[in-house]
Amino acid sequence: MSSIEANPNSTIPPPSPSSGSPTSRSSLEKSESPIFNPAGTEKPLAAAEKLLSAVKDVRQIIRLIQCGVCSRILQEPATLPCGRSLCKHCIPATHIRTNISWPATTGRLQGFTCPFEDCKKEHALGDCSVDVTLNKALTLIKTTIEQDRDVTGVSDISTRIAVQDPWDVAGLSSVKEKEDDACLLKGGRVVSTYILAEMGRLGYDAEVSYTTCGAGEDEVSQIDVIAFTRLKESTRTEMDCQVCYALFLDPLTTACGHTFCRVCLHRVLDHSEHCPICRRELLIQPQLNPNSFPSNQRLTNIINGFWADTVALRAQAARLEQQAQGDYDVPLFVCTISFPTMPTFLHVFEPRYRLMIRRAMDGNRTFGMVLYTQPSEANGRANFLPIGTLLRIVNIEFFPDGRSLVETVGVSRFKVLKHALLDGYMVGNIEKLDDVGLAEEEATEVFETMRSRGVQNFARIDHVDGGSTETTDTTTTTSVQTPRSAGHPSPASLTMEELDGMATRELLDFGVDFVRRMRSQSVAWLTTRVLAIYGECPNDPARFPWWFASILPVSDEEKYRLLGRSSVRERLKICCRWIVEWESSRW
Repeated sequence: MSSIEANPNSTIPPPSPSSGSPTSRSSLEKSESPIFNPAGTEKPLAAAEKLLSAVKDVRQIIRLIQCGVCSRILQEPATLPCGRSLCKHCIPATHIRTNISWPATTGRLQGFTCPFEDCKKEHALGDCSVDVTLNKALTLIKTTIEQDRDVTGVSDISTRIAVQDPWDVAGLSSVKEKEDDACLLKGGRVVSTYILAEMGRLGYDAEVSYTTCGAGEDEVSQIDVIAFTRLKESTRTEMDCQVCYALFLDPLTTACGHTFCRVCLHRVLDHSEHCPICRRELLIQPQLNPNSFPSNQRLTNIINGFWADTVALRAQAARLEQQAQGDYDVPLFVCTISFPTMPTFLHVFEPRYRLMIRRAMDGNRTFGMVLYTQPSEANGRANFLPIGTLLRIVNIEFFPDGRSLVETVGVSRFKVLKHALLDGYMVGNIEKLDDVGLAEEEATEVFETMRSRGVQNFARIDHVDGGSTETTDTTTTTSVQTPRSAGHPSPASLTMEELDGMATRELLDFGVDFVRRMRSQSVAWLTTRVLAIYGECPNDPARFPWWFASILPVSDEEKYRLLGRSSVRERLKICCRWIVEWESSRW
């Protein structure tokens, strides 16, 4: 009989045992470093130190597949927008989310408070589908464990698992009388620990000590390493991205439950707004800011733990690919202002830009459009403003003399970090600009509309580190106004304060109503030809500001203000201010 503790000399410190709250439960998930030493390409039984490492990390292995709320093996795991995973039936009771007008889909109108203490944000139920990749991996792990259980069940090997007192783990004396609640189970440490967690007798934070019976320490260690290797082999096929077909790198799980590499999903969203697998519309921004859209922590830890060497090689290859693009990787067309999703038509006749367009066609068919301005110290002596729009060429017609007519569509916004001159035209190093996430959009709408209705002590809490905003209502009211009645107020009589208090959907309706009235009056800037180019007035709050700015005759300086805003609601308010000023100047 031999005995060994699972935790004391582990390569990664265990979660703090001082609390049984979800805060300590999520501490493992926050670690980005490998949780245990993977077998890699070496033979699993080749080195004694590798055997010892695998033995000590058994508890960490099983913790990877335990629910941080109920502590059992994950069942139908759902990955929350904050990147944490839990059993679907462990999602707390939902409530109706009020004062949200956009996107206001059925799933987003139901919400719940995240059960993890270091998050505690409100999540929309519609963002919490079953994690397809994690669910498949858990099914394979269960099958592998059951097979190993059948094999070791006929042998004489047993493992006695004792759950350690958290005070002892912390090196402190416990005032609680110690009770012998050890459990004797058939099989090695991996199998028996899994079974104990499946029975609900192993807390997520709990550390354990092992005593093996029926075999020597080396033999049991070999059994555990073989079990660990089988777990790796069985789950490996489910850890490939369905876009690049390689091991996930910085995995991101969408609201529909499918997982992709962050950079792969970024590329997909440059061309489509739908999930590459299920074709469900993705209500996330193409830039995929890690703060607004955190990575799947559970999958990240599994991958880093099981295949650390492969992940390191993938990350190195990605860095080299990025470096190969050079410092000045985007050609810049210094001309006019363009907007995402909107068409821009160009007549290219200058030799420098003819060269630039030819090179873009030979490459990825994209270039940046920035607005011309007089050079000044404010913009680093550049002759353009720093925020622009990445354009993709969709059609081009060349003329015999070298000129061309180019049709492009806006992809995303960017900011020029540095620039240089190449063969007569500008090239730049850029960073893409992110829109805030839907959670922050909704929270801002709640805050501003409630404030306008007289709700007192309504606190707004900005979570900078999480990339989202949570609003908390202490609900002491004085004179709460009733919701706005049907119809729209007169633009000439509307104040800027009233605009700030309007719901997002009301702001959109206000703009759409103005377009309808202008169209009935046959204004010069809203003709059939203009609509043929830019399309009919959109009913989507995210697209309306870009469409409206493309056709309304306002100065480029005003339109540039719109381009610099990262919130759909803020862009709608700017458009509505234009309408108020337009109507006021007419009468």
